[in-house]
Amino acid sequence: MHVYPFSAVVGSDDLALALTLCAVSPAIGGVLVRGEKGTAKSTMVRAQAALLPQVTVVTGCRFGCDPQAPDPACVDGPHPAGAAAHTRPARLVELPVGATEDRVTGSLHLGKALAEGTAEYEPGLLALAHRGVLYVDEVNLLHDHLVDLLLDAAAMGRSTVERDGVSVTHAARFVLVGTMNPEEGELRPQLLDRFGLTVEVAAPRDPVHRAEIVRRRLAFDADPDGFVAKWSDAEAALSRRIADARLRLPRVLLPDAALVAIAEVCAAFDVDGMRADLVTAKAAVAHAAWCGRDEVTREDIAVAAKLALPHRRRRNPFDSPGMDDRLLDDLLADEDGGPDDPDDDPSGGCEGPDAAGPDSPGRPAETTVTAPAEPYRARLLAADRTGRGAAGRRSRARTTIGRTVGEHNGDSGPIHLPATI
Repeated sequence: MHVYPFSAVVGSDDLALALTLCAVSPAIGGVLVRGEKGTAKSTMVRAQAALLPQVTVVTGCRFGCDPQAPDPACVDGPHPAGAAAHTRPARLVELPVGATEDRVTGSLHLGKALAEGTAEYEPGLLALAHRGVLYVDEVNLLHDHLVDLLLDAAAMGRSTVERDGVSVTHAARFVLVGTMNPEEGELRPQLLDRFGLTVEVAAPRDPVHRAEIVRRRLAFDADPDGFVAKWSDAEAALSRRIADARLRLPRVLLPDAALVAIAEVCAAFDVDGMRADLVTAKAAVAHAAWCGRDEVTREDIAVAAKLALPHRRRRNPFDSPGMDDRLLDDLLADEDGGPDDPDDDPSGGCEGPDAAGPDSPGRPAETTVTAPAEPYRARLLAADRTGRGAAGRRSRARTTIGRTVGEHNGDSGPIHLPATI
């Protein structure tokens, strides 16, 4: 079965970049792709999984242990040094909406339990996705407790199973990608915050882009072999670049100045909790590695913030879901008014998926975030001597001294009129 080439996808630059950053650093926590139907969400996920470098695994290990650093707690281990190994492509494991908990985490192997009377663990989808990609289509329709399991495993890199008389802990490091159509329901804010990056996708409105999408898709359907061969060089270059970025990732330096800048950005955009700061820092480091840099710059922070913060902001019901790019540029502007070395290409200085940096106009003396004003209440203006008839409780007529609404006899006795006046 042929997979549509990742390089041949038209548009969706933000999604391409988010998927690439998570491929470089799975610790980011995965990508949530939100968009209407027919926007190539699933196509891009499957295409990007085919770009991942091949992995070397211990032969016979159901959990895909790395022979260079095997898991000491592996159920199929321990694996001795120099154990037989082989190379295979990184897996793309698709989790269906109707999956049960035992299928996701694994459970007792019923076949061997009934035939041999032994309690043996049967790996689930989390174990199969180790060192690969776990793809959840329509994640908003998945049961909340299953989404919690996926996000916990993606964050910790391990999965613990205690059920059916089986107690197992195994490695589960994977790139988590979830797609959803907001028209079919939203995720709870607690689950939304657990995804590292979020991307909004929509079909292009430019007729030229739409025509090119149809042209390429028709060419792929007519001759899949020829179309894939045409884009093979670009695909191989992207795969090598992802592998190089993974090797460079541990050497990338995150200076204190960059860390303070990340904190300032997160505070200025009024995000919830500290997960936004952590994800932005990890994504900035991954972007620096992807661009071939050994130190995080303001450009890396800007790109990471645009992917990590929009779904974590506190917004009123009628606020726009995006970010204020001008405020972000002001926060990350250079103190002397000069931006980072700009580049003419839209990738912000590095080739590949779009990674545009901020167009820094210079840091202002003081950044002021204005609180929303109180809602304006219109005052009722009533003119005197309006309406018909005599003034009274049930009459709309008014006089210069108002309306008469009632009267009653007083019991305070006579008053001294001249003194009162």
